[in-house]
Amino acid sequence: MTICTRNRESLLGEIVEGEMILNEYGRVVAGCWVWLAKQYPYVELDEWVVMPNHAHSIVVLSGRGGSRTAPTRIAPTKPLGRLVGAFKTVSTKRINQMRHTPGAPVWQRNYYEHIIRDEDELNRLRQYILDNPVQWEMDENNPDRQMGESSRDKTFSTGMVGAQHGVPCPNGLIHRLQGVQIC
Repeated sequence: MTICTRNRESLLGEIVEGEMILNEYGRVVAGCWVWLAKQYPYVELDEWVVMPNHAHSIVVLSGRGGSRTAPTRIAPTKPLGRLVGAFKTVSTKRINQMRHTPGAPVWQRNYYEHIIRDEDELNRLRQYILDNPVQWEMDENNPDRQMGESSRDKTFSTGMVGAQHGVPCPNGLIHRLQGVQIC
């Protein structure tokens, strides 16, 4: 999935030499991504990145039901739209407390989503997310982008993986969490 800041304001940090440097608001956003997976046990984060004015994430929703022959009582689960709403609510509240701007919108009203259908697509989208900071100069979300042809396929808008893929959380998650407080 992709979530953009309101008016695509570069609010969350900056790209320096192809690396995303989170500012205090970007660290809040990263912490709220982690919070979402801790708050809701059926949410797993695969590859994700916070960019200056948007965030990409592959979200795995798992554990959504029991066996037909032996039904089990499970806790209710929120659909993706409600999970995104929870993330936006918590991150907006924290950012606005820091900025002393209660009630100010931080995010655009909606989000982009896409169901990943196979392993090749999953791997392509993972690579897109990993490469996103390096490709920032050509990114359509970059308000200062340099015009020209990009070497990347820009058809990616978002990603969501069903639990049937059994995708583990990536090993690269730890390096993104330095200096991040979980919401």
